[in-house]
Amino acid sequence: MAFPTAAARALQRHRALWGDPDFAARAPGRVNLIGEHTDYNDGFTFPMGLPFDTVVSFESVGDPSTGAVTIDSAGFGSIEIVPGGNVPGWAKHLAGVIDLMEDAGIAARGWRACIDTDIPTGASLSSSAALEVAAIRALLERAGVEWPPIDVARMGQRVENEVVGLQSGIMDQFISAGAVEGHASLMDCRALTLTPTRIPENVVVAVMDTKTRRVLAEAAYDERRTSCERAAAAMGVTALRDATLDDLARVTDETDRRRAHHIVTENARVVAVMEHLRDGDVKAVGARMNESHVSLRDDFEVSGPGLDAIVEVAGSAPGCLGARMTGGGFAGCAVALVRADDADAFAADVVDRYDYDGLTAEVWICEPSAGASISPAG
Repeated sequence: MAFPTAAARALQRHRALWGDPDFAARAPGRVNLIGEHTDYNDGFTFPMGLPFDTVVSFESVGDPSTGAVTIDSAGFGSIEIVPGGNVPGWAKHLAGVIDLMEDAGIAARGWRACIDTDIPTGASLSSSAALEVAAIRALLERAGVEWPPIDVARMGQRVENEVVGLQSGIMDQFISAGAVEGHASLMDCRALTLTPTRIPENVVVAVMDTKTRRVLAEAAYDERRTSCERAAAAMGVTALRDATLDDLARVTDETDRRRAHHIVTENARVVAVMEHLRDGDVKAVGARMNESHVSLRDDFEVSGPGLDAIVEVAGSAPGCLGARMTGGGFAGCAVALVRADDADAFAADVVDRYDYDGLTAEVWICEPSAGASISPAG
């Protein structure tokens, strides 16, 4: 049985509340196949867009410079965003987009929208980045202005860093804005480039939701970033992207050294994965994913018991080549590379054997999705 998509639900609510919107803006969530916590260290990542969208049904109402902004969110209810007003936590992403777009010379007020999503909230699949990117694309569309994906991503990252207060890197917004259908993309977070790479037809990407959710993880995330900065300073490099394994001996703090060890080896794993894909060696890709999880668990210490449990189950499931936690960590989702012929058996086996805290896992076999776009309301 097919269920209505986020776009269909948002448009239906918009019409019931106000009539036809002008258009709909969508942006996908993401899963990162390898390269975790490397983005804010100027390193390499390998994400792809997911077939799960956040959708903003957009209707311009009133003065674009001063008019009210009314939002009806499927998950959080209705609010009005006014200059200098207080908003609940989830709406800080939207209020930040409005304020920073105005600062950039884009009229960002005088509109109303229904928002809906297919991205599980809090599952480390970048639902917040998708919301930011969809809202930015909507405001650019109304203004008749086109920005390249990197500029959209920079704006979304500023919202996270300056408004929400999370010192995250640029990966989530960049892939949500610039993903290519059918491809994951090598992201160079220093050069700010995306190199699309097709996923081989003999494998699929499985996203595994542990149903655990992060609680107060922002402080731990920021602590990891600060630790990386201290390690880079101790080694005399601009960022950990420039460090080598030999440089680690200069880091006297044991925790900082382990954090840096993860970043140095993780960057090497991303580069190795690209070589494996060029050679068609999907088994080696899976091995690098397994190594990544161990490093994230032991060196960077951002895994969690639910994530460890599902990665262990996935590792012995039919057709699994490799599995690792994905996203910021502590809870949420893991990702696996699976032989295509075994996809259904893999998903069923993981759901059947996952056993953590009475939770039931959910597994999605995902095709890489295109980045953000605008569609007519009709």
